[in-house]
Amino acid sequence: MFIVINFRRVAGFFIICCIIAIILSVHFTRGHVAAIAVEPIYQGDENNKTMALTCNVFWGEEYIGRMLEVLEEKDVSMTFFIGGTWAEKFSGLVKEIYDRGHEIGSHGYSHPHPDKISRKENIQDIAKAEKVIYGITGEKPRLYAPPYGERGPAVLEAARELGYHTILWTIDTVDWQRPAPEVIIQRVLNKTENGAIVLMHPTAPTVHALPSIIDGLKEEGYQLITVGEMLKQLPVNKNEG
Repeated sequence: MFIVINFRRVAGFFIICCIIAIILSVHFTRGHVAAIAVEPIYQGDENNKTMALTCNVFWGEEYIGRMLEVLEEKDVSMTFFIGGTWAEKFSGLVKEIYDRGHEIGSHGYSHPHPDKISRKENIQDIAKAEKVIYGITGEKPRLYAPPYGERGPAVLEAARELGYHTILWTIDTVDWQRPAPEVIIQRVLNKTENGAIVLMHPTAPTVHALPSIIDGLKEEGYQLITVGEMLKQLPVNKNEG
């Protein structure tokens, strides 16, 4: 009788511990998920005089070296959103970007139209890119810039499930059309605002415009930081979903 009663007590204690563990697990899991924004982020804190320069990379490798030189000369860190297939071909450039202290986010693996594929396929594409980037840098990206800026439910849910913030932009240079450097410069300097995220690509006119853009933003009193640093400045209720 004593053995039966003791066993019941042990079993009851074990069940209570399991229930507590489950409750704590749910609590902390919710806390982790809540830290990931549901909606895409277009801008940082409007109360801070900061801006972030970003570069989506799926081509233009011939211009990366000069961009890195300009950024080093100007003492500025940029957020590069790297495509997975491009990273496989140019792993040395990815490593150089990372080793120079720039932030690396994901631009997906194969550059699909995220809104035209399923949530599962989005997850697979983002996860595949993550594996490639992690293999090169040893660090998992946590920022995701969806190709074409597409932001339907499937892509947003996929990014969130994998622990990514979906990042878009405040100012689009439209430099992929390769306008004159002066046009790119004015597209940025005419639209400056606190917390702005600037979208660029590695093109020849972008490289020529970059020094003037940086100088102009600094003259206006802006501190140029990475998107990751910008997210840390966001109020909690804006950064959470």
